[in-house]
Amino acid sequence: MTEYAVKTPPQHGAWSDYLDVWKAADDIEVFTHAWNFDHFYPLVGDPKGTCLESWTMLSALAQATRRIRIGSMVNGMHYRHPAVTANAAATLDIISGGRFALGLGAGWMEAESNAYGIELGTIRERMDRFEEGTEVIVRLLSQETTDFHGAFYDLTGARCEPKGVQTPHPPIVIGGQGRKRTMRIAAKWAQQWDAVFCESPELFVELNGVLDAHCADVGRDPGEITRSVHLAWGADADPKELADRAAEFVAVGAHQVIFSMRAPYRASALEPLAEAITVAQG
Repeated sequence: MTEYAVKTPPQHGAWSDYLDVWKAADDIEVFTHAWNFDHFYPLVGDPKGTCLESWTMLSALAQATRRIRIGSMVNGMHYRHPAVTANAAATLDIISGGRFALGLGAGWMEAESNAYGIELGTIRERMDRFEEGTEVIVRLLSQETTDFHGAFYDLTGARCEPKGVQTPHPPIVIGGQGRKRTMRIAAKWAQQWDAVFCESPELFVELNGVLDAHCADVGRDPGEITRSVHLAWGADADPKELADRAAEFVAVGAHQVIFSMRAPYRASALEPLAEAITVAQG
C-alpha cells in the first residue's frame, strides 16, 4: 500500500499555520505521515527569516494529533549527542503513542553550523560520525545497556529508559543520495530510506538498485527497507499535477511520497490534493 505524507519545513511560517496543517492531515485518511525538518536557518527564501526548532514542534504536534505518524526528515547528527537523541526519541515515541519515526542524517548546512560554532567537519568526518552515531542510537533504543568506544563517541554502561512504545525501537529513517556511505548506512540500519528530492523516476530506480546492492553486501533483506521520495509542493501548485507526478514514482517502487510544502502553509490545500491522489490511484 502506498503512503502519502505532508511535510511542513518550519521556515517562514507561523506556528498556528503548521498546527492547522497537521490537524487537517490527521483528519484525512489519504495522508499517513507528517514530517518537519531539523534546521535552525531557513533552507529556501530569506536566510534571515524565521525557523522553528523541530523536536519542540514534534512534542506539541504529537499531542495535537491522534492518528498520523510523525517525525523529522532528517535530524543532523552533529547538532546533538546521539545519547541525547536516543532519549528524546524514546520519550517522543511514548508521547505519541508509538507514532514516531526517527529521521537521521549526517548534517550539511555550513551557514548555521558556522554561526553557532557547531563543528561540522569534513565530509569524511561527517560520515564517520554519522555511522557511529546511528549505531549508538539504535543500541540505546533497543538494549538495556550500551558500551561503545569509537572515534567520536564513548559510552560505558549507558542506559536509555524508559524505552519507546515500538519494538525493537522506533523506525530509523535515513535520507540522502550518497551512494558510497549514506546508502550503505541505510542498508545496515534503516527501516526507511528517503531519496529526498529525486529529479526523475529513472534516477529513483537507479538509486534503489544501489541500495539493494548495499543490502546484499551487509546481509540485509532489501524488502525490510521502505523507499520514499520528496516532491516540492508550492503554494500555487496544481493538485492534479502533483498527484500525477507522485504516481510516476509510485509506479517505479516508491512506498511513500512526501509532499513538502512551501509558505504560505494553508490547511485548505490538503483536501484538494487528497482528492487528486484518490483519482490518480483509480
